[in-house]
Amino acid sequence: MTNEGWVEIREDLRKRVGKDNYVTWIEPLKLSGLTNGVASFAVPTSFFGDWVKRNFAEHILNHMNRAGKEVERVEFATERNAAPQPAATTAAPRKKPIEDKDVPGAPLDSRFTFDSFVVGKPNELAHAAARRMAEGGPVTFNPLFLYGGVGLGKTHLMHAIAHELQTRQPELRVLYLSAEQFMYRFVQALRERQIMDFKELFRSVDVLMVDDVQFIAGKDSTQEEFFHTFNALVDQNKQIVISADCAPGEIKGLEERIKSRLQCGLVVDLHPTDYELRLGILQQKVEFYHTQYRDLKIAPGVLEFLAHRISTNVRVLEGALTRLFAFASLVGREITLDLTQDCLADILRASDRKVTIEEIQRKVSEHYNIRLSDMIGPKRVRTIARPRQIAMYLSKQLTSRSLPDIGRRFGGRDHTTIMHGVRKIEELMTGDSQLSDDLQMLKRLLQG
Repeated sequence: MTNEGWVEIREDLRKRVGKDNYVTWIEPLKLSGLTNGVASFAVPTSFFGDWVKRNFAEHILNHMNRAGKEVERVEFATERNAAPQPAATTAAPRKKPIEDKDVPGAPLDSRFTFDSFVVGKPNELAHAAARRMAEGGPVTFNPLFLYGGVGLGKTHLMHAIAHELQTRQPELRVLYLSAEQFMYRFVQALRERQIMDFKELFRSVDVLMVDDVQFIAGKDSTQEEFFHTFNALVDQNKQIVISADCAPGEIKGLEERIKSRLQCGLVVDLHPTDYELRLGILQQKVEFYHTQYRDLKIAPGVLEFLAHRISTNVRVLEGALTRLFAFASLVGREITLDLTQDCLADILRASDRKVTIEEIQRKVSEHYNIRLSDMIGPKRVRTIARPRQIAMYLSKQLTSRSLPDIGRRFGGRDHTTIMHGVRKIEELMTGDSQLSDDLQMLKRLLQG
């Protein structure tokens, strides 16, 4: 089999696995032989070969047999260990050699772009920082560290940065992967005695993007290698983008020197979504779904209802809307409030306010324009102490946490301090109408 035949099969595979997977994992493969029913491919690294074998070997085998090639199995070997490549009438077209440009990383989701990211007050700073970094100008903050809870848009912004960089500067070597994949590659390199190849790969990129970095916490050898990789790239003025579920200083099990390095750039928090942002996300999704469900009608008030009731996680919110449109399409009915409540009863029950102390602290801090760190810190000035007591009061009212537990979440305060704060607010409420109004508004915000 010549490379010309493989090129034709490869183009069929593009349709099966999608553009991003094709460019990342299929296009770099080089056919090195087809003997006794075994198709051999040269791959740039052993990790690359392992990944393709696990995720795409069956597809390759099936497409080769459909093309009339009698193949029983496929094998992958690094280029230095692969069999010599047979002469070909047509060489497989490549824009650049693998070692020069196509650094294998995790596939990017084509849906996650800046155009599809809905911007609101809770995420506007993170969005602006990601945009600035993706413009590809001189490095002004390194690393960019994005953190926040599940479903708030960290991974979306990471993918959007990578897409934008690849569009604006296609010559850049941009490597995006999760911390778990970084660890897996490192362990593989150790096991196969290819640690120098690993170091060369990660130190040769222009932009390194590592998602969910909290997963390397407690993994001593991986942390060591990550630390040296980080320093090497910063020394070369290469850009690093990191995401995690909490701020660098709050990642348990992460070495202090790594925390220090991660804090030396721009650290940006993606706050929990507010009502307006959730409504904007739903409106954007509805526009998308109307291209698939053209005849479906959605009654006034349904989106507002969902934005109020499902407030903890954007993924749950989007999943609820997907289910709603699919159900309404199957039964051929308009999406009304009654249909919504019937279709999403389980999601709505699960979303019935499980208010967290962290959420209360954040909302109260935003309302009174104080820093979240002051909410749990030692300062006693009235402009900080009163909002802190309000947050203590709301934590007692809206959660099932014990007083000692609430105290721990307010900087390790004693339960008697929490009791005093709660009683103080109860006393003030009777004669302070402004305070009473503030509490009612905060309760509505928190309970959706």
